Amino acid sequence: MAWLERIILAGELVTLHPLERDHIEPLKTAVADGELWKLWFASVPSPQRMESYVNGAIDEAKKGNAAFAVSLNKTGTIVGTTRFYNVDEANKRPMLGYTWYAKSACKTGVNTESKLLLLRYAFEQKDAIAVEFRTHYFNQVSRAAIERLGAKQDGILRNHQRMPDGSIRDTVVYSILQHEWPAVRSHLLSRLASNRDIGEG
Repeated sequence: MAWLERIILAGELVTLHPLERDHIEPLKTAVADGELWKLWFASVPSPQRMESYVNGAIDEAKKGNAAFAVSLNKTGTIVGTTRFYNVDEANKRPMLGYTWYAKSACKTGVNTESKLLLLRYAFEQKDAIAVEFRTHYFNQVSRAAIERLGAKQDGILRNHQRMPDGSIRDTVVYSILQHEWPAVRSHLLSRLASNRDIGEG
C-alpha cells in the first residue's frame, strides 16, 4: 500500500479531489484564464497539452505520488491543480508542486487553503519529516509565494534541468520541516482569517 492515500481533502473554500481524466476539460478552461503556460519559466500546460499532462499525473499516482484537482466549494468549479511528487516513502518526505490556478482564483484564499490542507495531511496524518518545494530560479512569483508559506531555502541546484525552450534551469529548493509545521499552520490559518492569499504563480 502506498504511503500517500487516494484521499479527498476538504476545506471551507476549496476541495482537493484526486486527479481524474474527467478533470481534463475543466482544467483546459481554468488554464485559459490567465494563459500561464506562456511564461517561459513556469511548468504550466497549455490547453492542447492538458490531456497528456493529466494522464502523466495519473500514471505517477500509481507509483506513490498524489495529484489533485482544486475546486471551489461554492460553485464546484475546477480552478487548478497541485500535487505531491517524487515521494520518498522510506523517509516520509514528499515534494509539493506542479501548482497552478486560473487567474480569477489567485489572491482569493484558494492557494492558502490548498497548501494548508496538503501540509496538514502530510504532517498530521502521514507524519512527514519534511515537505520540499522546488521552483525555477527566475520564477520570482513562485519563490515569493513559497517563502511566504514559511518554507526556508535549502539551496540552488545549478544547471539542474533543460527547459522546453532549450534553456537550462537553475532550481531553487525549499522545505518545511516537521518541527516547523505548528508555526507554519498558525501562519496559514491567520492568513486565511484575514483573507489574504499567498497565491503561487
